[in-house]
Amino acid sequence: MAHWTANGLLLALTAMAAWPASAAAANELSPEERAAGWTLLFDGKQALGWRNFKKTTFPAKGWEASEGWLHCLGKGGGDIVTEAQFDDFELQWEWRLAVNGNSGVKYFITEKRSGPVAHEYQLIDDERNDDAKLRDGRRVTAGLYDLLKPSGAAPRPPGEINQSRLVVKGNRVEHWLNGVKALEYECGSDALKAAVAGSKYKGTPGFGDKIKGHILLQDHGCDVWFRNLKMRELK
Repeated sequence: MAHWTANGLLLALTAMAAWPASAAAANELSPEERAAGWTLLFDGKQALGWRNFKKTTFPAKGWEASEGWLHCLGKGGGDIVTEAQFDDFELQWEWRLAVNGNSGVKYFITEKRSGPVAHEYQLIDDERNDDAKLRDGRRVTAGLYDLLKPSGAAPRPPGEINQSRLVVKGNRVEHWLNGVKALEYECGSDALKAAVAGSKYKGTPGFGDKIKGHILLQDHGCDVWFRNLKMRELK
């Protein structure tokens, strides 16, 4: 039997165990979802509607659509963003990480900044990745990266499939993980301003404010998979 250090075999075995009995419904919308205003950000086959940050095309390497997943290979493809921008919205997605993996889903992305600096729903191997040990829990899965730590929700082990949800309505933001609300906060609130002032983002003008922006999937140099990326704009 392979040890935990045999990353490739471990990932394959855990992914097989977590894979649903039928993947026929992956990257599809039910009639009820369509009626409720949901749209797909990824159809399981092509990365239409995505491009590199501050570029006009999808990366030529480092990302691929394979077996129903949008797969970041962690080999220099760079971050990708939606072509569309969103204001009030609900986003759902499924994801899995390689052992020791680190990634994130960022929102309120504006290309007026020099880099992809924005609010981030953290995705990370909490047990093995050293970055998750920093900042007293503010860099673990489902947290608002470097700012607010989650509570009450636990990610599944590397290779297994997790379900995440992000809700933005007015200034209120919610992070959900595997059916549990992990945190909520108010953009522009005194509590968030204090968190920003004590974080790596303290020198970023306007950080912590709610803005209309792109959704970003992060390339942090590791394997990460995304599917069932479903978006609903809220009125």
